[in-house]
Amino acid sequence: MTNPPICDYEGSDYQDSFWGAGTREYEDHAEAIALKRLLPKSGQLLLELGAGAGRNTQRYTGFERVVLLDYSRTQLQQAQSHLGCGICYTYVVADIYHLPFVDDLFDAATMIRTLHHMADAPLALRQVRSVLKPGAVFILEYANKHNLKAILRYALKRQEWSPYSLEPVEFETLNFDFHPRAVRNWLKEFDFLLERQLTVSHFRMGVLKRIFPPAFLAWMDSIASLSGDWWQLSPSVFTRSLATGVGLLAGSGAFFKCPVCSNPNLEDRSDHLACGGCGRKWAVRDGIYDFKEAI
Repeated sequence: MTNPPICDYEGSDYQDSFWGAGTREYEDHAEAIALKRLLPKSGQLLLELGAGAGRNTQRYTGFERVVLLDYSRTQLQQAQSHLGCGICYTYVVADIYHLPFVDDLFDAATMIRTLHHMADAPLALRQVRSVLKPGAVFILEYANKHNLKAILRYALKRQEWSPYSLEPVEFETLNFDFHPRAVRNWLKEFDFLLERQLTVSHFRMGVLKRIFPPAFLAWMDSIASLSGDWWQLSPSVFTRSLATGVGLLAGSGAFFKCPVCSNPNLEDRSDHLACGGCGRKWAVRDGIYDFKEAI
């Protein structure tokens, strides 16, 4: 698919209703621990894919600049409202299938709770690889179809789809679970060298979250996650990979490219970027670069 369907959180109160309701503190703590283990200590330019309202952004403290990318302008506005508009952050509205950046630009990227919305995950991963420098670190989180709950439900004939098959399962519209071996195959295919895997959210059960404090569950999870290189049976898996291969445009000096014609000649005209190739204009409003639809 060259233009796969896209999950759009425009106008959603996702940050408050999902993360702010107080029922997912454990998952948030567990993911923070996983990120800390996998992130480089320092770097220049990090791309946060599917940044949303910036839940994880302040965890990338070692980087000089973070580019927050999301398909929803309102989500980025929420992020901007608490992160600010300083030189440390750049806000970009775009879809991952058509990234508006030149090749070999970033020395790190993260994609947390985002791949599960990708109808064409291989295309998304190929796009991510294109904008990373050789040697860049890529931290990917994905929803795991081969988790223990799914395996038990399948054995008891309480679900039809197999947790052992490699194809993704779409359990809700534009919500996919992936098999770990399929994800590893894609990473290898697109010139990523897998370095480490952490399993996360082992204790994502309502009864446990009612009994134990979030910090305790996250601590327990941090111990269990160390088995991630051996087996993946948790609902969520974090991976750390290195971009391999040869760079294409190192030192070109460009930053953005047109997501339609791929021309890096974009002229900054204050309130928009004008493409010197196809003539399209991309809005810049209140410090947010908008590549969702040409003006």
